[in-house]
Amino acid sequence: LMNNKSRKAKARYLQNLVKDRIMKLFPSLTKDDIRCAMMSENGADIKLMSLMARKIFPYNVETKNRKDFKTIYKHYKQSTKHGALEPLLIIKSNNEKPLAIIDLEHFFNLLEE
Repeated sequence: LMNNKSRKAKARYLQNLVKDRIMKLFPSLTKDDIRCAMMSENGADIKLMSLMARKIFPYNVETKNRKDFKTIYKHYKQSTKHGALEPLLIIKSNNEKPLAIIDLEHFFNLLEE
């Protein structure tokens, strides 16, 4: 089992990765516009502090860095074996909306276009 400090570091790593990628895509954003949530802070994991930030990146970002997603990754990897097209995994649980899972870099490349 992971200790609490390791779990928090793992969570912070993913939050910072996403925040930095947003800031790289939108260089007009500053540390006053976007930040990572503090542990146990309510709301999204990536805080869009300014109206401008919310306009150019209209997403509520929740990050989860967990080992128990390995089945989802197994299914995602299956979609990479069907040829040269971009992998896309659609998942659905009973009584839930379908979700689309794509590669993070592909997501940011779509936003760049």
